[in-house]
Amino acid sequence: MTELGIGIVGGGYMGKAHAVAMSSVGAVFNTKLRPRLEMVAAGSVESAQRYRKAFGFARAAESWQQLVQDPRVEAIVIASPQETHRAIAEAAFELGKPVLCEKPLGASIKDARAMVAAAEKAGAINMVGFNYIRTPASQFARQLLAEGTIGDVTYFRGEMTEDFLADPALPFNWRCEGLANGNMGDLAPHPINAALALMGPVARVMADIETVHSERSGQAVTNDDHSQLMLRFESGVMGHLYSSRIATGRKMGYAYEIHGTKGHIRFDQEDQNALWLYLAEGPEAQRGFRKILTGPAHPDFEPFCQGPGHGTGYQDQIIIEARDFLQAIETGTAVWPTFRDGLAVSEVVEAAWESTVTNSWVDVTTH
Repeated sequence: MTELGIGIVGGGYMGKAHAVAMSSVGAVFNTKLRPRLEMVAAGSVESAQRYRKAFGFARAAESWQQLVQDPRVEAIVIASPQETHRAIAEAAFELGKPVLCEKPLGASIKDARAMVAAAEKAGAINMVGFNYIRTPASQFARQLLAEGTIGDVTYFRGEMTEDFLADPALPFNWRCEGLANGNMGDLAPHPINAALALMGPVARVMADIETVHSERSGQAVTNDDHSQLMLRFESGVMGHLYSSRIATGRKMGYAYEIHGTKGHIRFDQEDQNALWLYLAEGPEAQRGFRKILTGPAHPDFEPFCQGPGHGTGYQDQIIIEARDFLQAIETGTAVWPTFRDGLAVSEVVEAAWESTVTNSWVDVTTH
């Protein structure tokens, strides 16, 4: 076992999740690399000191620049606001340090492309943090698709629906300004990532993006509330995505369904330990969806619990992500999703914005 000094930029919601994951991953997966919480940076020195004490870091940084440059910080997790991602990643890659960056990759398509270029020029390990697709159930769904269990896929529908801004009387906050903080910057990347992971590259997009509540607390809302995207995948299969922050009643509506010639797969993150599978076999009177509870027979479940149906949670997805990052560093081999995979999501988002302006189908431009 070898210690690896971890530096995390950001100590809020995701910063905490990554700190807990790095503290736990060695015990859960018996990794050869054992993370050491070396340094944390935040918006202020006071905040960094508070996170150091709360999460068990050895030191608090005065700035993200100090954290990146510190020799005892050997790998970096970026869990800060999107507009900071590019500068931090580029500085880390200048020193050849591995980087795990929270999604979306950058605050703009320009940032995302620059970050991919910096990563590939440096030849450094890089990953982007799409954690929902790592549940044992969704990993099993990918396995079923690869094995052709439901035959030829004919249609994909995905969504990411939440209701944290559903009430029009809620006051203006930071989520209400800047495209990166709107639905297309914050929520849409998750179902787009799911679509890419389950179905492969997207060829064309037709999008409709809307701001429903255009004013809060007397201030103009400058980003979008929800969106719908028609897709045509490179495979020829058609699809549809819906994402929303105003979907009343939905808390974590990361869901998808996949139609095939021999069956159907359905998943909903609000019931993340179950996958629904329909197989078109046997007598018609006996056919129906069956609920498969995840357990040790499914990917990455057993390290957490040996009891089928006992379930995994949100934090466990981040621990699986940490394992993948450590594995990439240990072997020197990229593990999905890399920065380039994160860029693929950004390129679909970019095409969707162009489509909603031109009211037409737009080809997804890849780099």
